[in-house]
Amino acid sequence: MRFVECDYPYIERREKLPDPVNEEKGISLWSMIKDNIGKDLIRVCLPVYFNEPLSSLQKCFEDFEYSYLLDQAYEWGRTGNSLMRMLNVAAFAVSGYACTEGRKFKPFNPLLGETYEANYPDKGLRFISEKVSHHPLILACYCEGRGWKMWGDTNLKSKFWGPSIQLDPVGVLNLEFDDGEVFQWSKVTTSIYNLVIGKVYCDHFGTMHIQGSGGYSCKLKFKKQSIMNRNPHQVQGVVQDKSGKTAATVFGKWDESLSYSNLSMDLGQEMAYLLWKQSKPSNFQTKYSFTRFAVTLNELSPDLEEKLPPTDSRLRPDQRFLENGEYEVANSEKLRLEQRQRQASQMQEKGWKPRWFRKPKGSDTYQYRGGYWEARETGKWESCPHIFSEET
Repeated sequence: MRFVECDYPYIERREKLPDPVNEEKGISLWSMIKDNIGKDLIRVCLPVYFNEPLSSLQKCFEDFEYSYLLDQAYEWGRTGNSLMRMLNVAAFAVSGYACTEGRKFKPFNPLLGETYEANYPDKGLRFISEKVSHHPLILACYCEGRGWKMWGDTNLKSKFWGPSIQLDPVGVLNLEFDDGEVFQWSKVTTSIYNLVIGKVYCDHFGTMHIQGSGGYSCKLKFKKQSIMNRNPHQVQGVVQDKSGKTAATVFGKWDESLSYSNLSMDLGQEMAYLLWKQSKPSNFQTKYSFTRFAVTLNELSPDLEEKLPPTDSRLRPDQRFLENGEYEVANSEKLRLEQRQRQASQMQEKGWKPRWFRKPKGSDTYQYRGGYWEARETGKWESCPHIFSEET
């Protein structure tokens, strides 16, 4: 199939993070979190040295690095090939984990009402996310692509067990194509190991069920890594039709590639075909192990800054100072904002409501209520509070 991204305009984006202003001081992770074993680590206040210069709202958009797979799924559906549409959706669901390899730092926990927009015409995407609840911590997002839209929210439950952290996402992702076909799935469990001794690494495990309204479903098993396993990160699965008959098998690794096979009527044997392959790593590696795509997420030009609401993650001072390598001032700003964040529960109790998302009656998922891009056009952000300012 024709590579669909070739129609998109070229936009120059940065290829590396700024050079750090200061030299970072070493600090022991164990000394900071040893007293929090068994607790929800999201609620633990850690120094900025354990963060990466991205917020969890920006991490939501990082799942769309390989959005061309959804563009291809849309095109396959237009040709009447529902099987290939499902296979490309499955590849997209797996590809979102590729960026986690080598990532050992924690994203910033957004403030209540914090938002992030991503306007990427070079990928055919518009994206908006917002922290809609403080306790429980819920992030909602909405993305529009060519011929499709996707939305969902996530309540990330975490537990710290000494040498490891387990992250269990709660929530359903919804994908709808312009022809009305809908897909739903939930993410699998993530664990981060060797926090005390050894090389820190992450693993994803569990079963992902992708249900489509067009007649096909997919079950993907992320195999849990073990000490004896010399071939980690494996993903295997099957695509089945309404009758439960296997139409194709999928296999690969969540940090490398995913392929599929079915019975070739011409050759009378199974053939393997590549669905997705991870992009080349950045030429400018840092301790954060960012991909080329991740490097662009927090970029802030003067023209863009004029258009953003005061709630956008790129305007968060502690995150910006960390990206610039100004560690001491970043840490003091993080402490200041976390003190302000303690008021968030009181705000919710007094009736605070999200600005761009709502939860319809009878629904368990937050949905985009519209109006963000229209407000961006006019520059009218009066309804958006200055959550990062010095004011109380």
